Amino acid sequence: MGAKGNLFSQVGRYLPRGWGDLAMQVGLIFAGYLVYSLVRGFVDTPQTAVAAFENGRTLISVQQDLGIFVEPDIQRAFGGTGLVADVASWIYLNAQISVTFAALAWIYFRHNRSFYFVRNTFMVAWLMALVVYIVMPVAPPRFFPEFGFVDSVSAFTGVSTATSNALFNPYAAVPSMHVAFSLMIGVPLVFLVRHRPVKAFWAVYPLLVTFVIIVTGNHFIADAILGAVAAGIAGVGATWLGRLRPEWSFRGSEPAEAPVPAQVRA
Repeated sequence: MGAKGNLFSQVGRYLPRGWGDLAMQVGLIFAGYLVYSLVRGFVDTPQTAVAAFENGRTLISVQQDLGIFVEPDIQRAFGGTGLVADVASWIYLNAQISVTFAALAWIYFRHNRSFYFVRNTFMVAWLMALVVYIVMPVAPPRFFPEFGFVDSVSAFTGVSTATSNALFNPYAAVPSMHVAFSLMIGVPLVFLVRHRPVKAFWAVYPLLVTFVIIVTGNHFIADAILGAVAAGIAGVGATWLGRLRPEWSFRGSEPAEAPVPAQVRA
């Protein structure tokens, strides 16, 4: 027991703010995402489905009037199934959780002073998205095959994406949180990473995600735009919180930080 305790203590010395802060941040992110997923799933009702399809058709009509209803053309150009669609579907399935949480972990360990700002952008964005999902459910493009859309992710996985459950609401298309997440990690990482090729990757990452959500039939262009707006508002909200608590402000690129005395930070 003594050896294990000593090892635990030694590892803790290399954590930016000790085990307590690490546990709190993991708990906050996990709880925030779980609540976001649960509430999003629970708002799926028969009435929600009717409203979602009505709102989806309205969105299509608006984009047609504006001359920007090009999603079916994009999907046809690259193929709703096939190599491009399969790669895009794989990225779609992994970008939301795997890439995002890995990026958050990297920021926490390598640029800890900027982590709290990024964390707060996610908290603000999740809260906003839940309100919109409840007030204005929207069916995604893949539910409108009459316009030529193909459900690329279902074709890739063999699993239907039309079924809802406690953690998944198929009518949560607006705003696109894939785009919001990509911006909320992509923009900070452009300022935090040092190597130019890596900076370039994170600079174009939101554009890649935008292409992925459209070519797979999961979001309209309007969803992507509103996802970017959500990320922008979340950034403003996190900046305001940083003024209330300076330790929550974004610090930009800094050398790798040495461990500091353990302290719990909300």
